[in-house]
Amino acid sequence: MAESEQFEKGLKVRRQVLGSDYVDGSIARADDFMMAFQRITTEWCWGYAWTRDGLDLKTRSMLNLAMLTALGKPTEIKLHVKGALTNGVTVEEIKEILLHATVYSGIPAGLEAFKAAHEVLVKEGALEPKK
Repeated sequence: MAESEQFEKGLKVRRQVLGSDYVDGSIARADDFMMAFQRITTEWCWGYAWTRDGLDLKTRSMLNLAMLTALGKPTEIKLHVKGALTNGVTVEEIKEILLHATVYSGIPAGLEAFKAAHEVLVKEGALEPKK
């Protein structure tokens, strides 16, 4: 099946933010069942929401981190911390986003977000691990 223009637009920005290895691997591993999810995510999330003119990629990354904290989604937070770094969000800004989201989302959600973000920040070399 030929992919839509919206899918192709989304695929471009998805690769830019999350990295081609991650995105292309997700698509390559998708069977027919999971490809339905890959299509909707790439078209709607990345092709529609992430490509609109109203906000830049940095701001979208910042919003994602706050929303994912509120939703308690540490696996997605890890993915989007890496993307936020790619989009120019600083470690200090990530910390402030997570603190702000913690106040509104609760300590357990904030703790999970901080742990997930810390793991990625150390792995990406943006933070030095405490010795």
